[in-house]
Amino acid sequence: MPMIAREARLFFTAWMFFTRVPLPAGLVAWVGYSPELLNASARHFPLVGMLVGAVAALILLAGTWIFTPLVAVALSMTATILMTGAFHEDGLADSVDGFGGSHLRERVLEIMKDSRIGTFGAVALLCVLLIKFSALVSLVEAGNAELAAAVLIAGHALSRAAASTLIRLLPYARAEDPSAKAKPLAESISVAGLVFAWVVGLLPLMAITWLFDGGWVGWLGLVPVALATWGAGSYFIHRIGGYTGDCLGATQQIAEVVFLLFVVAVSQGAS
Repeated sequence: MPMIAREARLFFTAWMFFTRVPLPAGLVAWVGYSPELLNASARHFPLVGMLVGAVAALILLAGTWIFTPLVAVALSMTATILMTGAFHEDGLADSVDGFGGSHLRERVLEIMKDSRIGTFGAVALLCVLLIKFSALVSLVEAGNAELAAAVLIAGHALSRAAASTLIRLLPYARAEDPSAKAKPLAESISVAGLVFAWVVGLLPLMAITWLFDGGWVGWLGLVPVALATWGAGSYFIHRIGGYTGDCLGATQQIAEVVFLLFVVAVSQGAS
């Protein structure tokens, strides 16, 4: 029972940090807060993503019964942004602003901390949202609304497992900055925690395998996700010597997009 209670506290810590969905005051008081809890909660990032994706999937499926595919997908994407407070999208925009704004490490990190969005970040965010929207619409319009819903859940879970991987493998780039928002996560995630994160992150792929003919092909989507994660991590190391919280958000967005594109490419080839 103590182990179950601890895992529950870790999950709710991750939920409070990565979503804007409020919890009852009594539950918040029971969970409490400490840097140690936040650090250990990294193992539950994919589970948070799975639940966010599940809400988006339900809205997508319900929307297709009432509205056009365009409206259904727009409502689904809006729901995820509202649930997370655009947390990961903000990380993507800040990262692109930083890396696009300077070649100097210190200046890149300074730009990332600026809450204002620049041209580079705005364009990158617009492109990523447009790609997600187009990919999901293409699946729904092809008569694959159920697959699109399943892929939403899988993409949200897998992409957060990818971000968790960077916490384990890379050093924290702002170790000298006590005010950095991701500093409690900089102590890394344990090997057991990362394994747990990936087991949870892979559960939706298992469901896709069981529910859809040829669903096993979805496992090949791990290849572009792995390549995107490796590429992002290598770039972060080269430019700033590690990751920041914004880099994790950017990695999540990139991994989600490449997985969606893979599914669309496979579904197009099969039709």
